[in-house]
Amino acid sequence: MDGAIDIRLIVTLGGILFSVAGAAAVGKMQIKVIQDTLSDIEARLRKIDQRIDRLENAEGVVKQRLDILAKMNSPENLRRDHMQIANILADIAYLKSEAERMHKIHNYNGVHPPVASERKAT
Repeated sequence: MDGAIDIRLIVTLGGILFSVAGAAAVGKMQIKVIQDTLSDIEARLRKIDQRIDRLENAEGVVKQRLDILAKMNSPENLRRDHMQIANILADIAYLKSEAERMHKIHNYNGVHPPVASERKAT
């Protein structure tokens, strides 16, 4: 049976053909499942990246605010502020005493003190 095609050869070739076609179909389905899984994973990673970006932005804002508060409460700034407040309090005490003195000079016991000379209108 050299060179002749018999039934066994045809059945064998048909079986191989069906096997290859089945393997191709299974491979195609596996590739489809892998692509779907990959696109799902990619979507999840994008969401995670967005969340990480929002968290990093929020962290930057908090860090900036903390730096501002740290600068406001630095020892040098606190010293300067306390010195200014002390000067303001001293000025207020001086101005109060001056106002009391002026009030006493102007209106002592409800009566004006005598004036040495009076000017006359012309």
